Amino acid sequence: MLGFPTGILLAKLCKDEIKKWKGRMILISALSGIIIICLIFLPIEIYPYKYPAIITLIFIVIMCLTIYWKSR
Repeated sequence: MLGFPTGILLAKLCKDEIKKWKGRMILISALSGIIIICLIFLPIEIYPYKYPAIITLIFIVIMCLTIYWKSR
């Protein structure tokens, strides 16, 4: 759950960059969510790093959505 504090910190530090990247952050979150869904159905024998990849993508989704939410 470190995505929330990281997103809040980045939202405070990078206000002018967030204005340009709002749409891209939503796109990154959506793509990460789609990849998470695809990884869930992938067998562990094919991709042994399935769980660390899912955790990392969840972190990215939470961070991007927190930045977007705090910038509004």
